[in-house]
Amino acid sequence: MTRVPSTTVPAAVHDVDLPVRKLRRPGRTFAAVLATLCAAGIAWSFATNPNVEWHTVGAYLFAQLTVQGVWVTFYLTVVSMLIGVAGGTLIAVMALSDNYVLRTIATSYTALFRGTPVLVQIIFWGFIGAFFPNVTIGIPFTDIVAYSAPTSSLVSATTAAILALGLNEIAYAAEIVRGGIESVDPGQREAASALGLSPATTMRRIVLPQAMRVIVPPMGNEVITMLKTTSLVSVIAGNDLMTNLQQVYSQNYKVIPLLVVASLWYLALTAVFTLGQRQLERHYGRGTQSGSARRGQLPKGSGAPATGRTR
Repeated sequence: MTRVPSTTVPAAVHDVDLPVRKLRRPGRTFAAVLATLCAAGIAWSFATNPNVEWHTVGAYLFAQLTVQGVWVTFYLTVVSMLIGVAGGTLIAVMALSDNYVLRTIATSYTALFRGTPVLVQIIFWGFIGAFFPNVTIGIPFTDIVAYSAPTSSLVSATTAAILALGLNEIAYAAEIVRGGIESVDPGQREAASALGLSPATTMRRIVLPQAMRVIVPPMGNEVITMLKTTSLVSVIAGNDLMTNLQQVYSQNYKVIPLLVVASLWYLALTAVFTLGQRQLERHYGRGTQSGSARRGQLPKGSGAPATGRTR
């Protein structure tokens, strides 16, 4: 008989930690060095450019007018996103409804606000008084009026900016929420229905918490986009950061330094919102493989140690 050689590896071999040699990639290293040199060159040329006038940047970076504009920009971003998320959730639920009328209203709303530029919407709300000179509350089709006031006195520039940005954001947030809801397994709704939960309770307690893992990343991008979109309200003098700085450089002609001031503040606010987005992603990613991987560990029950090494 021919004897088959044994392929069993001695147990002692498994206990030996073999050295791990890193694969060398000279092309990648060269590309990294080249990219670093290019970035350093651009940063140096920008930092040493006399037209930046860093002393002017420092003088206006924390000026009262600038800080007030930053606060208004932050306020517009937060309030508009709250309106967008709340209204977007409602429109998304309507779009997924079995009722034809609700679906039509939701689809029409989304098509209208996604199909028109946000700048046009801001200007429209800024000059809404030309369309509706007075705001009147009364009984329709009669002469009975309970309240009436000029539109210009009720809708200020900040209010017009919130209306334009918030109503526009509803259309985009609705699509994000709808995608997140549809990502949840339909079996979750069936199980909740079998337990006797109402559709509203199922949506609030079962579906939306699971959909948040899909909703948070693109919604975080919407927050960053909203932050930068607030600069457009300068066309109606919305008292935001860009509006205030435009008023200054229209008088002293220090355009580049004041644009640098605006850019630094937008970068700082973006970093703050990005940090909040990361925290939300970790929160709603708990218990999932992707969420555990971000924390450098594997989910419980995976059968592998947290370091990723196997025996």
